[in-house]
Amino acid sequence: MREWITGRNPVYEVLRARRRHVFRLVLARGIKMEGQLPEVLRLAKLRGLAPEEAPRDKLDLLSSHHQGVALEASEYPYAALEDLIQNAKNQSEPPFFLLLDLIQDPQNLGTLLRTAEVVGVHGVVIPSAQAAQITPTVVHASSGATEHLLVAQYNLAQAIEKLKALNIWVYGLDEAPRSKIPSQLRMDGGLALVVGNEGAGLRDLVRKNCDELLRLPMRGKIESLNAAAAGSIALYLARQARDTT
Repeated sequence: MREWITGRNPVYEVLRARRRHVFRLVLARGIKMEGQLPEVLRLAKLRGLAPEEAPRDKLDLLSSHHQGVALEASEYPYAALEDLIQNAKNQSEPPFFLLLDLIQDPQNLGTLLRTAEVVGVHGVVIPSAQAAQITPTVVHASSGATEHLLVAQYNLAQAIEKLKALNIWVYGLDEAPRSKIPSQLRMDGGLALVVGNEGAGLRDLVRKNCDELLRLPMRGKIESLNAAAAGSIALYLARQARDTT
């Protein structure tokens, strides 16, 4: 299947990553050759694409955030869980994974994937049903970070068991009082962080299978953070712990 990726950063990252087949590059008529656009054209030329011009209102039909650029490409290339595990083995650091338990909002998913890429996770696991998938909206929300990540669709409870068998600690983000704060947990070794659904949090079976539950201390009047913010903070805390050992 094919889909349209829109926006300068997402299109640039799709072309740069070279993980998808690409078919057409469409530019809004009269667009200025500035910012990343010259590099987009250079990468497109290397892939054998000649840019086409179209009225801006035609691109508006694809997305309201196209920034004058649209790329027709093959659908997102999901990886196998074994690919994620092998990627971790190829790195010179302990494994680092992000597992997402029924994240449903594309913006939240995009934010979490963008953070995951920035902090250097070795792979992300999402369910194959009842959750947001890697759509063009998510690619845009992640600013193209999706293109540099290995993402697997897999049953989360089974994925947790496979990772635990590799001596990877699994921490689930959960606001329960019995959850531990970051200073009470080691986050510098093999680690898989699990972020739950925006409203319901972690499912019971996923929560039960985690080695530990992790909560972020709240000092203000607001009682909680949304899934994307909490997950991003936890990812950075793990990255910081890994960098200081």
